[in-house]
Amino acid sequence: MKPLLKKDIDAFLKRFDNFIDAELRFIEIVSATTVKITLAAQDSARGFDWITLTLEFNGISDAMLLENSKLSHVDMSEGITLLCENNLFAFGIGSYNDLRNITDSLCYIKADSLKYSQGEF
Repeated sequence: MKPLLKKDIDAFLKRFDNFIDAELRFIEIVSATTVKITLAAQDSARGFDWITLTLEFNGISDAMLLENSKLSHVDMSEGITLLCENNLFAFGIGSYNDLRNITDSLCYIKADSLKYSQGEF
């Protein structure tokens, strides 16, 4: 797992086109404060080949998660939001501007740190 730093979030999202039309594959609750989300997305750095990415959130302070059986029904036409404000990382399905409104997402996470790993499609 590689840390995803605040300064790298915009480039990361651009590389995967904000995960627009990506596939949510799996949500794994590792512990009360650690969650992994696995997605499949097109990677512009690899000629838009599909790859699998796992996002790991640690030090979770707030979250609303979906059951894995519902993930294939989630509309990903707006992609995801990844933010870092006040040393807090936030994830949400859809397009959001700040931490205050990310809780409107049907699935969101607020955490102290964020890491990612890449895999094959």
